[in-house]
Amino acid sequence: MYRNIGFKERRYIEELRILTKSVAVDCLIDERFDRVIYVIKPGDMGLAIGKKGENIRKMQKVLGRRIEMVEYAEDEKTFIANIFRPAEVLTSLEAEPGGKINVVVGKRTDLGIAIGKGGSTIEKARLLVKRFFGHEIGDVVLAHEEASET
Repeated sequence: MYRNIGFKERRYIEELRILTKSVAVDCLIDERFDRVIYVIKPGDMGLAIGKKGENIRKMQKVLGRRIEMVEYAEDEKTFIANIFRPAEVLTSLEAEPGGKINVVVGKRTDLGIAIGKGGSTIEKARLLVKRFFGHEIGDVVLAHEEASET
């Protein structure tokens, strides 16, 4: 999937590399929720976050925006699970070939985490999955609701 990284995004990726010594695969500026979303190279997540979130706080101070990080994965289902962390994603199902992908969570408490405050987490998932894999994210559903629908 082709991704266009602008000057501002490149600057933010370089800022992350300088401050944390970690590598970002991509950077997305989300104006709606006033945040910067970094997609981190697999294995570099610990470096990017730092001890007790120290690097994230440093980056927030430098950029003046909220920072969110997602670990990249080549596999679409693993990547979707990484986006929704700490919520436990059981699976992601494509409703119909070429259709939207529904995300299935295990517990009711994970449902709120997966949607996020004001829909911020689901919006992050929609942006990133569309950008990296070209698919749309549909609904977030509970496992037992998914079983009763089929």
